[in-house]
Amino acid sequence: MTRFQANLLLLTAGAMWGMGFVAQSTAMDAIGPFLFIGLRFAIATLAILPFALRESARAPAPLNAQHWRAFTLVGLLLFAGMASQQVGLLTTTVTNAGFLTGLYVVMVPFFGVLLFRQWPHRVLWPATLCALAGIWLLSGGGAVAFVAGDWLNILCAAFWALQVIYIARSAGRSGRPVTLAVTQFAVTAFVALAIAVLIEPIDIAAIRAALPEILYAGIFSGGIAFTLQVVGQRYTTAPQAAIFLSTEAVFAALFGAVFLGERLPPTGLAGCGLILSAILLVEVVPALRARRLTS
Repeated sequence: MTRFQANLLLLTAGAMWGMGFVAQSTAMDAIGPFLFIGLRFAIATLAILPFALRESARAPAPLNAQHWRAFTLVGLLLFAGMASQQVGLLTTTVTNAGFLTGLYVVMVPFFGVLLFRQWPHRVLWPATLCALAGIWLLSGGGAVAFVAGDWLNILCAAFWALQVIYIARSAGRSGRPVTLAVTQFAVTAFVALAIAVLIEPIDIAAIRAALPEILYAGIFSGGIAFTLQVVGQRYTTAPQAAIFLSTEAVFAALFGAVFLGERLPPTGLAGCGLILSAILLVEVVPALRARRLTS
């Protein structure tokens, strides 16, 4: 696979995730957030499982216990991120959720320093200030008074950042990206359904009403998009991958406007622009510098 093809896969994943925000928001008119997550990722597991089995049949060696532990950790991080995002969408807009979740790109270098002493490029610091200014404008440009859903989506971004880090550390070592994807889907589905049974009503008629959103989120923005992410990152650089994946925020705002009629005031648009600029700045500048040094 060429780098261009890999980047196209990542762009497609970003578009599917952006549209997924709409499905995630409208589905909760009928069912609870944990039931939606559980059903979504159960479908994702079934949709991608045949490809994982084929990958396993062609693999030169079986996975060991360390691989399975790493895959399970990625699944728990995926569940934590999805739960924060899904519950957050109960009280915030699709547009806000899309841009705030995109902060994971800025958080990744911070966690790299804290967990593995991997120091980022110095452009990170002005980019972080730019992102914080964007968040302030997104909140209205006055006293920062986010609703609970906005804070939950920032928490979701932190879990996404950890997921990206641990996918990078485990997918390459195992050589089994599709198996990793299916494992994280299965873990997320199991935990979410267990919680849903305990705290949410299970109504077949309500599930049927939300079925189009469940199927889209399960097959496309769940199974296919997350698998494209894991596969695409094997054939392109991390900075380029982050740029293309971060377009989910743009697509979330676009689809939120088209399907839900959401509109941001000028200060909100400026805030979104600053957040997107920070995401691109923290990834593009180091890549350009590296290219100059090697040319």
